Amino acid sequence: MNCPFCSNDESKVVDSRPTEEGQAIRRRRECISCKKRFTTYEKIEELPLIVIKKGGDREAYNRNKVMNGIIRSCEKRPVSMQKIEEIVDEIEKTLHNSMEKEITTKFIGELVMEKLKSLDEVAYVRFASVYREFKDITTFMDELNKLIKDS
Repeated sequence: MNCPFCSNDESKVVDSRPTEEGQAIRRRRECISCKKRFTTYEKIEELPLIVIKKGGDREAYNRNKVMNGIIRSCEKRPVSMQKIEEIVDEIEKTLHNSMEKEITTKFIGELVMEKLKSLDEVAYVRFASVYREFKDITTFMDELNKLIKDS
């Protein structure tokens, strides 16, 4: 780490502690040469996730899109915003833990449906009807029958 005052590349860590959010470590350093102190932050490098859409297009992962889809599915249902945020956090954790740089919308959609199925069956059916693009009442009934069978 180069000193911001004299550009010397040797410094020692005087103090180290986590930030309030716990997402980084704050380090107070002292330059070996000029003895001035400065602060650095160390955090985990997160690789951006790329989402492969149905048509083959690629775009950066957007947490808000997942959140909005779940919120729409849970509209007028007894599901708290805190629970929705927890689900989105769990989905993101799964995506990052997969160690894949590119994720398909199919994979994300299946994760969302899995979480909604255990949370609220009506929200699950709402999400599935949009995600699976039910063409008619028969495909809708097939999904409902699967849900009833699994219960």
